[in-house]
Amino acid sequence: MSRIIGWLWGRLPIGWLQLMHNKTRLIAAVGGVTFANVLIFMQLGFMNALFETSVFSHRSFDADIVLVSSDFRSLREANPLPRSRMYQALAVPGVHYATPVYIGTRFWTDTSTGDTTNFRVTGVDPNADVFDDKDLSAKARQLRLPDTAIVDQRTRDFNANIQATLQSGRSVNVEIGGRSISFVSLFDQGASFDVDGSLIVSDQTFFALFPNRRPGTPTLVLLKIDDPSQAAEITEHINQHLAHGDVKAMTKQAFIEAEQSYQATQTPIGFVFGFGVGIGIVVGLVIVYQVLSTDVQDHLSEYATFKAIGYPPRFFFGVVLEEALSLAALGFIPGLVICLVLYELAAAKTGLPITMPWTRPLFVFCLTAAMCTLSGVIATRRLNAADPAELF
Repeated sequence: MSRIIGWLWGRLPIGWLQLMHNKTRLIAAVGGVTFANVLIFMQLGFMNALFETSVFSHRSFDADIVLVSSDFRSLREANPLPRSRMYQALAVPGVHYATPVYIGTRFWTDTSTGDTTNFRVTGVDPNADVFDDKDLSAKARQLRLPDTAIVDQRTRDFNANIQATLQSGRSVNVEIGGRSISFVSLFDQGASFDVDGSLIVSDQTFFALFPNRRPGTPTLVLLKIDDPSQAAEITEHINQHLAHGDVKAMTKQAFIEAEQSYQATQTPIGFVFGFGVGIGIVVGLVIVYQVLSTDVQDHLSEYATFKAIGYPPRFFFGVVLEEALSLAALGFIPGLVICLVLYELAAAKTGLPITMPWTRPLFVFCLTAAMCTLSGVIATRRLNAADPAELF
């Protein structure tokens, strides 16, 4: 390692040798950087899972434009809108298809296990093309029968026996909201932070499960247009046409981004994850600074000698930077390995898509290197300003 670092810097690897000289301090420093990396990786993993799972339903819809209530912030809190606005939107040139969607939540207790599941229930016209997934759209045709539902097979803690029965082609009868509902098929979506899974039912079954809802009050209206490349222009025309102030039109991408923005800035959990990343940076910054500062203090006489000989400030910064980047690399590798294991465990336990895209290790390493470099800059301030005689 000394030869590699010496080749990279073009001189004797003084910083690396100083780190290796005190093994106890080195282990403590690497442990601190590793802890900071684990904290940052885990917070970013959970934050990404929050953003992705919050728009599972949004992405599944086959729509170019979405009509929502004017105060829309999140699908979880979406207020219904007048169905009459759907017909008015159909009168806008370029819009050729519209279908309403009804959304609510219902709890279901599995009598065989005692587990309670919070389902997001989506009510659709079984004859309409609602979903991007053509296989799911075909399964939705089964919902023409009353009191039938398609259940998300990735529902958190979903009963394996029920899943096996459905996969064999048989239906399963359960009680939800005081009604006997027949699970007739499975689809693949996944749990989120606010619901354990999803159910898709017909609009008529939805009204039976939610007696207070009426056909005239959909949660969303999905619109298809002749030319998807003109979605932004037609969205603007729809908003001008529907000047009632109770609804607004959004492109599908804007619909997704609005949900993710709400989760990031308006929910406590989004703030907590962002705050956790910040805490990880501060922890690593403080630990690395303490190590480098102590190391500089222990070698003041040597640095004074170099300074008296005439070595410029950039030489001292280079030595400390060498130590900082070495700590960043040594702490990053075990942190990444630990988090890969923790991601697998957390995903299995929570049912959330906690994954490691290739860009995240690169981002975290750059963040760690910047954190350690900043610590090095702070640690060398005394050397840059001091007279050599003051350092002896």
